[in-house]
Amino acid sequence: MESSEVSSTDAGAVGGAGAAGAEVGLSIGRTSNSVRGMSSSVQPKRVRKNPEARRAEIVAAAAGIALAEGLECITMRRVAEELDVRPGLISHYFPVAEELVAEAFGTAAGGELAELLPEADAALPAVRRLARFLGRTEGRRYDELSRLWLNARHLSRFRPALRERVGQQEALWRDGLTALLRDGVESGEFRTPDPHVTAIQLLVVLDGLGAHANTDRTGRPAAITGMAYALAERELALPPGALGAPH
Repeated sequence: MESSEVSSTDAGAVGGAGAAGAEVGLSIGRTSNSVRGMSSSVQPKRVRKNPEARRAEIVAAAAGIALAEGLECITMRRVAEELDVRPGLISHYFPVAEELVAEAFGTAAGGELAELLPEADAALPAVRRLARFLGRTEGRRYDELSRLWLNARHLSRFRPALRERVGQQEALWRDGLTALLRDGVESGEFRTPDPHVTAIQLLVVLDGLGAHANTDRTGRPAAITGMAYALAERELALPPGALGAPH
């Protein structure tokens, strides 16, 4: 009897120890799983950008909004959403929203001018550079730019900072096109008494055509769609067709 009781007692002790060990094991397993869960939920640390890079990022995002949605859609909150940051970060760099609107327009318009008159074309003959310029003033991409200018000129009536930036960009466009025409005069490719005046005439025609960027232009006669080409050839003493034709 004693032996049997002792055996039974020992077995119970061993069983209890095993159960306790199992509970400890489960506890450890739960802790381990919990730790693994915690480590997997840790978010990656944001990279802190220097002020110049952050400011450029903000302006680039605002310029994209300007082209896609309109200048009036540029707000601290909208730009913050685009960059997935808090609006307070945007206002830290641009305390006044109007400054950001003006900066966004300048960046977008300046970028478009660089596309129309790229430095990579500088070594080409002036006639070819002008033909390329005119060819780039067609299509959906230029329509976006035309809408941006229409938008900016309208809003600039009420926003001094934007009005100043519009004036600066207009001067850059005039100067860029004047320089191209002057190069052509100096190389003997163009003949015009005043490249600056001719550049303004050409930009006025392009602005006039661009003013219809929001309307259907299907079926317009070639005499209208080719006005910029015809004016440039006439004012620069080039034979008809020297600059190509609109596509």
